[in-house]
Amino acid sequence: MKDKIHPKLFDVNVHCACGNEFPTRSTKKELRVEVCAACHPFFTGKQKLMDTAGRVEKFNRKYGKKAEVAATEAEAPAAAPAEEAPAVDAQ
Repeated sequence: MKDKIHPKLFDVNVHCACGNEFPTRSTKKELRVEVCAACHPFFTGKQKLMDTAGRVEKFNRKYGKKAEVAATEAEAPAAAPAEEAPAVDAQ
């Protein structure tokens, strides 16, 4: 490896917003993060499902009417078949 082209690595403690700290190595002398493996919903299994700003209602308003129309069309009885042509005797 060439000299004087690689950054220096420091042993640092990462500080999370949840209060968790863990050691690592970095080119920065101090690391502060908002989410870590101890508090991230994917890793903890405590995922909070929130309907932010009424997304479900917005979806239902946008696409719900189309689904209702399609459902009523499916429930409607099928159109009566066209009248059969009279049988022609081939003599």
